[in-house]
Amino acid sequence: MSEVRSRAGGRVTVGAGLAAARARLSAARARLSAARAGLLAARAGLLGVLLLVGCGGDKSEAPGSAGAASATGQASAAATGKLIEWVAAPEGDVAEIARGESERARKEGRRLIVYVGASWCEPCQRFHEAAEKGEVTGLPPLRMLELDLDRDGERLAAAGYASKMIPLFAVPGEDGRGTSLRIQGSVKGPAAIGNIVPRLNALLARAGGS
Repeated sequence: MSEVRSRAGGRVTVGAGLAAARARLSAARARLSAARAGLLAARAGLLGVLLLVGCGGDKSEAPGSAGAASATGQASAAATGKLIEWVAAPEGDVAEIARGESERARKEGRRLIVYVGASWCEPCQRFHEAAEKGEVTGLPPLRMLELDLDRDGERLAAAGYASKMIPLFAVPGEDGRGTSLRIQGSVKGPAAIGNIVPRLNALLARAGGS
């Protein structure tokens, strides 16, 4: 009987030692996890500093001017009740008109987009109607200089705004002429708005402060 008890006691001692070793291992793992979390936080902080340095490159605008323009644009949108203003292009040279409208839009904190659509273009009509109703969101305040492909095709081509598809959304150059900064075409149906808005945002991001 004494031998049996001794073996049983030995098993208890070994089991207790194993439990203690497991506890130490768990504690070590917890310390390692904490150390990794600290390292990730330090890396995130360093990345944030690097991003701030990258965004602080050479800018022609005075500090705070972009924010002021954005605030002005938001105020203009709030005053008119519309994020997107539509301006029908008058008769005349499209580049000259775009140059003048671009300057006026800039003073109001808006971005000018030369827009080309047509009455038979289904995604054109969907976007136009949704914008008029204030149903287009997720964009900065914009002014759309509106032209019609059928009516204005020749003068659009002369000003560098010829395109293979519509709707066309183009960022004019400083001289008002068309540039490579443009998107064109869209899907038909209710998905048209969701297709156009992110592409238009990407276009504006590429254009920067122009």
